[in-house]
Amino acid sequence: MEENADKRYKVTNKVGIFGMIGNIFLLAIKACVGITSKSQAMIADSINSAGDIFASLMAFIGNKIASVPKDEDHNFGHGKAEYLFSLFIAISMILISIKTIIDAVLTLINGSELQFSWWLVVVCLVTIIVKLSLYIYTKFAYKKYKNILLEANMQDHRNDCIITTFTLISSLLSIKGIHWFDGVVGIGISLWICKTGIEIFIESYNILMDVSVDSKTKETITEVIKKNKDIKAINNISSTPVGYKYIIFVVIAVDGNMTTFESHKLADKLENSIAKLDNIYKAIVHVEPFIENNKKIENKDEN
Repeated sequence: MEENADKRYKVTNKVGIFGMIGNIFLLAIKACVGITSKSQAMIADSINSAGDIFASLMAFIGNKIASVPKDEDHNFGHGKAEYLFSLFIAISMILISIKTIIDAVLTLINGSELQFSWWLVVVCLVTIIVKLSLYIYTKFAYKKYKNILLEANMQDHRNDCIITTFTLISSLLSIKGIHWFDGVVGIGISLWICKTGIEIFIESYNILMDVSVDSKTKETITEVIKKNKDIKAINNISSTPVGYKYIIFVVIAVDGNMTTFESHKLADKLENSIAKLDNIYKAIVHVEPFIENNKKIENKDEN
C-alpha cells in the first residue's frame, strides 16, 4: 500500500511539473499574439493558461503535503490537502472566468478590434497539440490513481483543447470580417472555465465536509459483510473521508452467546476484508448482541 502511495505521489508530481512547463510556454506565445492581434478570445485563452499554471502549481504543492505520512498530530495522514488545494484551483478558475466574461462583454458592446494574423492560427494549433498530449497523459494517470488534483488538471487540459478550437474558428472567421464571434467565443470560454471551477469546488467541498462514501461502495461493503453467516444483522454503516480514501465504521449484530474472543476475531477478519477495497483507508467494526426485532440489550442499574 505504501509503495502504491509513493508511486501515486511521484506520478502526480510529474503531471504537475509537465503542466507548469507546458502552460508557461503557451502563456508566453498566447499573450504575445493575443495582445498584438487584439483578439479577445486569444487574450481570454492566455489568461486561462495563467490560471492553468496556478492549477499545476497547486497540484504540485497539494500533492507534496498530501503525501506526508501520518504523525502524532495527524493520525490519518494529510490526504485532505488534495481537496484543500483543488479548492484553491476551483476558486482561481471562477475568478478568472468572471474577469474574462466582463472583458468579452465590453468587447461586444464597444466592438472588436481583432486584426487577423496567421500567427493566431499557428498558436492555436500548437496549443491544441500540447494540451491534447497533456490531457492524454494526465487522464491515464488519473484513471490509475484517482487523485482529484489529477482530475482538476485533466479537465483543464481537455477544456483548453475545446476552448482553443473555438479561438481558432473565431480567428478564421475574422478573415471574412466576422469580428463579433471573437467576443462571443471569449464569453463562451469564460463560462466553460466557470462551470468546470464550480464542479471541482463542489467535489472538493463535499470531501472537506465529510461526505459519505458513494452508494456503490456501500453496497460492496454490505455484500462483504453478508458473506459471513455468523453476522445476524447490520445495524449501521457510516464513513468519513480521509484524502481520497474513506474510514468505514460498521456496527454488526451476532449471536449473544458468542464469546468475546470469537466476536473480536470476527470483527478483525471483517475489518481486513473491507480494508482491501480500493478506496478504503481503514475499517472499524463494532460488535453487538443480536436481539429479535432489532432491540439492543440495555444495561440496567441493579441498584
